[in-house]
Parts: sequence; structure tokens; C-alpha cells
Amino acid sequence: MATKEPSTQSQEHKGGAKVPSLATQTHHVSTTHHHCITTLQGHSSYISSLTLAGKLLYTGSSNNEIRSWKRNPLNSDHNEPTNNIVAIGKGAVKSIVVLSNKLFTAHQDHKIRVWKINEHEPSQHQQKYTRIATLPTLGDRALKVLIPKNHVQVRRHKKSTWVHHSVTNAHDDAINAVALSTDGSVYTGSADKKIKVWRKNPDEKKHSLVDTLEKHNSGINALALSTDGSVLYSGACDRSIIVWEKDGGGGGNMVVLGALRGHTNQTVRIWRGVDRSYSCLAVLEGHKGPVKCLTAAIDRYTSSDSSSSCLIYSGSLDCDIKVWQVSDPHP
Repeated sequence: MATKEPSTQSQEHKGGAKVPSLATQTHHVSTTHHHCITTLQGHSSYISSLTLAGKLLYTGSSNNEIRSWKRNPLNSDHNEPTNNIVAIGKGAVKSIVVLSNKLFTAHQDHKIRVWKINEHEPSQHQQKYTRIATLPTLGDRALKVLIPKNHVQVRRHKKSTWVHHSVTNAHDDAINAVALSTDGSVYTGSADKKIKVWRKNPDEKKHSLVDTLEKHNSGINALALSTDGSVLYSGACDRSIIVWEKDGGGGGNMVVLGALRGHTNQTVRIWRGVDRSYSCLAVLEGHKGPVKCLTAAIDRYTSSDSSSSCLIYSGSLDCDIKVWQVSDPHP
């Protein structure tokens, strides 16, 4: 997703060197089929987050609203509603996580809200959601303020709570993305253009900063890791995606391989990487505003041994969620 219109040429970074392009072609291959199977409408404000859980898609908007949708509306029971307002929080819904029977939502008001998912009765078609906690609690905040060790001297006769101090140390601006590696490393991407790597040794209780990755020339919006944690992808406001790979020195540090470019404000691109060379398989066009968030899943209804099919869900500043079907007959 992007909010700026910079040049798509080779990206400059600290030191003046250029990040080379990894893309071998700019057009999608003919064997990749894609189309928008439906557009989910109902939100009156832009989509700020989405996630899949079981048979449902959960979406959050900038006007505090959380909704649930049938994961595949084309294969749902006609008696069931296609979407349901789960709850109204406070502040834009920045992130959604579902764990067991609990729904966690992070909001722009600096709070995390926890909702219990109550299974519906056989005669009903809607699940019910009950808010059971708001974090941090009032007691948590009071404790941080009252305990002397949670204060630091920032200027003469002035103090700041530990929470404020630690956030300043983590990044110089808002943290927009977090990725967790299988080895326990935590990657944080920020509007300060930096990615920081945090790691905890077996004999330590807290994560420590082990590396700072600086190659982007604009704020970082998204992070994603490969399954084995050896490759990191970072997306920024300049519409570039930088590909990082662990070096072979044994230290586990990430080094730049190159960049993927070609995005415009309102598109989704699908890339395939083979032997450090990437090709764009498809460009999904249809949104009327910048794409804010994405998730994907295997399409169990149409996949077969001879084809690979998935459903991609995209949330946009145009207030719509689009569901795309993408298939490759030759995976």
C-alpha cells in the first residue's frame, strides 16, 4: 500500500548505494489466472486490518468497527448472513488476532481489547461476542506510575514513565509492522524507515536489540517472513519491497538481496521467487483506493492435484474488501 508517488527507479539508501531490482520481468505469466469473485461492502470507513480464522474473515475499520464475514461467500448457506457487526471499539482497529475462542483487537487509542467468541446455538446463525478485558488495565497503568523503578530522569525535576521511555528506545516513530521468526527473533518495522531485530538468549528474560536494518527511504508498512525464517520481505511507502536474506556467516544477520518494484496505488501484485530471481505472476486491479491490508488462504473448494488455487482478501481505503481467486495450473 502506498500514500506517496515517488520514482520507481533504483532506490537510494544510506551511503548512496542502490538496491538492485530482483524482478526478471514486469508482466505476469499467461498460465496464472486471476479474477475478483466478489466485493464485500458494509464498512463506511476504510479497512485498516483483516485476518482469517476458521470459516470467518474478520475486518477492522478506521471508525472503530469490527465485522465478521463468511470466508467464502459463494459457498455459504443462503440462510446465513454474509457479514455481522462483531463490536464497536474505540479508535481505529489496527490489528486483529484470533486465538481459540478469543478475539484480540489492537486500537489506535493505545489499547488492546479482548472479546470472547460465544458459539451460536443450532437455531441461530450468528456468533455473539462479549468484551472481557481491555489491556492494559487501570491497575496496570497505576502500578507503572507508582513504582519508582518505572521512572527515568529525562530532565531536571521532570520524570517520564517507563512505558514512554521504552517506546522511545524501540523506534523513533510509530511501529507499523511486527514479524516473529521460528527461532524466536522479533522484527519491528517503523515509520522511522528502520527495521529492528530483537533476540533473547536462553539465559535472558528480555529481548535485546541485535541489528538495525536501514535500506528503505520511507516509512515501513509491512513485514513478512518465509516459512523457515531465512528470508524477510519489507514493504514501504515508496511502493518498493526489499528482500533480505540471512548471511552465511552463522550470525543470522539479514543482508539485502534486492528490491521488487512496480506497484501503483491501487494494485496487488503476486510474486514468485526461484533461486533469488523473482517474477510477477499477476497484478490484481480493481480497488478505487490504496490497498491497506492483505491476507490469503488455500481455496479448498477448487484446488486439485493439477492446479494450485488460493483466495486473496484485500482491504482498501475505498472501504471495500475484495476476494480474489488466483490459480496456477503449473505450480
